[in-house]
Amino acid sequence: MPRQKSSRSESFLAKFARAATDWSGSSSAFGLAVLVILVWILTGPMFGYSDTWQLVINTGTTIVTFLMVFLIQRAQNKDSRAVHLKLNELVAAMPGASNRLINVEDLTEEDVAILHRYFVALVELAKSDHQLTKSHSVEEAQALHKKKFQSDCGSEPT
Repeated sequence: MPRQKSSRSESFLAKFARAATDWSGSSSAFGLAVLVILVWILTGPMFGYSDTWQLVINTGTTIVTFLMVFLIQRAQNKDSRAVHLKLNELVAAMPGASNRLINVEDLTEEDVAILHRYFVALVELAKSDHQLTKSHSVEEAQALHKKKFQSDCGSEPT
């Protein structure tokens, strides 16, 4: 039976991607990129600004761009996940906070739209108070909505 890696160990590819991400955002990487462009420009007259000379920089920049897209996406995914975890921790720790917002990013678009409507109602409720320090819950907004609907239509909302 193969030995399982612990959850804390990183694969070689993950370590390499992390190191490449860190390095590509450094001043050294920018300096190297500028140097490559300068060398390419200076060698233009030697190669008569030929199609091959242009193809070298086009191919090189295309390859670098292709790889950078994945490194940027990896970094963005990790940062986004970390921010969501921190926000989840805050929501979970706040007394009175709605725990339905923990992992809200995993909900369907329809569920997010429903939550958005609830919070729009909450904002409207807060605006009607004209007091910056007064707080309301989604449930209060729903109860107010239900009460308004009953007084307007004489029945409950569906």
